[in-house]
Amino acid sequence: MRAAGRLVFEVLQLCHELCKPGATTRQIDEEACRYYESRGGRGLFKYYPTYKKGEGFPSNLCISVNDSVVHGIADETQVNDGDLISIDCGVELNGWCGDSATTVMVGQVCPEHRRLCEVTQHVLALAIGNIRPGRRWSQVARLMQAYAERAGMGVVREFVGHGIGKTMHEPPQVPNFVGKDLLKKDIVLREGMTLAVEPMCTLGDKDVVTMADGWTVKTADATYSAHYEHTVAVTADGCEVLTDGK
Repeated sequence: MRAAGRLVFEVLQLCHELCKPGATTRQIDEEACRYYESRGGRGLFKYYPTYKKGEGFPSNLCISVNDSVVHGIADETQVNDGDLISIDCGVELNGWCGDSATTVMVGQVCPEHRRLCEVTQHVLALAIGNIRPGRRWSQVARLMQAYAERAGMGVVREFVGHGIGKTMHEPPQVPNFVGKDLLKKDIVLREGMTLAVEPMCTLGDKDVVTMADGWTVKTADATYSAHYEHTVAVTADGCEVLTDGK
């Protein structure tokens, strides 16, 4: 999983370089695909969930612009100065999966949007710093939710983190907030678990809507959103990030 995670890291670094004004999200998507395939990787997003050609998700990456939260489809949309471009990448390499996301701040981003990204990054870092065997996920999720909401951000409820290993989506689900479902079936972290932790925060309300394409999810109030994700492994004394390029 470390090898798959390193490849995902490299793809996201490439995407960061490609997110320049005038580039299209399709160009970024296609370059990313060429990169991971040239290194033996297989994309986990295109044609998800059936993986039958012509069905399911149509892009290699999820590229979500500004008020798009997640599952944005690559197209002829041009990157502009001041945009927030959230890029989610999943790759399988030698039978193991890596999944990570980042939000690229393009050029001169306004202070409010920069703070949104910084808060969301910190939410992810807070989770990583509090993962250890024996801890309940509700303890971690409560810290994530509290920090984001104290900062005035909305915490998206419809999409959560997940287990990951030989397939992209495995049990358990690891939400970024504490809800009734989590309290009923809390998760006790144990050594050897591998999780994709992915907070999604908004500048406004937590509510989201799905567009007519059936995939793109936007904030209901049209405020901007940020998305950061790492694949992590629970270790004896904490956790190890598998998608940080090391």
